[in-house]
Amino acid sequence: MDTKFSEMLQDGERLDEINEHLRLICKKGALTFGTDAYLLSAFAKSVPGGCCADLGSGTGVISLLCQSREKYRHMYAAELQEEFCDLIRRNARLNGMEDRITVLDGDIRTLTQADTAGALSVVISNPPYMAAGAGLTHTDLRMETARRELNGTIFDFCAAASRLMKSGGLFYTVFRPDRMADLFAALRTASLEPKRMVTVYPDTESRPCLILVESRRDGSPELIQSPPLIIYKSRTDRTYTADMQRIYDTFSLDFLFENRKGDAK
Repeated sequence: MDTKFSEMLQDGERLDEINEHLRLICKKGALTFGTDAYLLSAFAKSVPGGCCADLGSGTGVISLLCQSREKYRHMYAAELQEEFCDLIRRNARLNGMEDRITVLDGDIRTLTQADTAGALSVVISNPPYMAAGAGLTHTDLRMETARRELNGTIFDFCAAASRLMKSGGLFYTVFRPDRMADLFAALRTASLEPKRMVTVYPDTESRPCLILVESRRDGSPELIQSPPLIIYKSRTDRTYTADMQRIYDTFSLDFLFENRKGDAK
């Protein structure tokens, strides 16, 4: 490993090379870069002159991915856990983005437009998927905080997004299909109207694993759903489908909403 990069690592950390030619410092046994974060970053529309916040930023990977394609003039990475705030700053510096990513160290429930120097054009969030008390707990509090609604529910994340955005601003989130009702209730409670949605399946034989939703603040009711996005060709053939490979090639999901009668998946 290059000495310049190795000096930025602390005990219990590793350096990964990920998509878009980025380097990402990760904490061993804690948060790792996943398909959900990549798909969410690719789903979000580019507003080159606008500013964007990433709520619950973790390692900062969504901010890094978006800024690698210059989607926004500036990103605000909001994160509650102090050790991950430090990690985001190091990851931004590692990739030469420290002047385009600002870390907001604190609770998303208290954020206001004063923290982001005005109303935002876009907000993105990969929030905790699991309700507090649901399922098996994790022995690592860092993972519990990231996975479970211990410090804010989906209603709190949607409220924060709405509070930070201008009217007409866009909110992008990824969530579990089995909690779709909670997400849509939270969006409408926060005056965020769902406009586009992608349902993601691991393969054609499995249940859906993710939903991606674009919402507009103060938008009118109209939801467009894309055809299903299938990640792998089958349970046994873990080759990417043509659609998934196209997303990795173009860093966009917009083509899913085009009229593609007869296209192979």
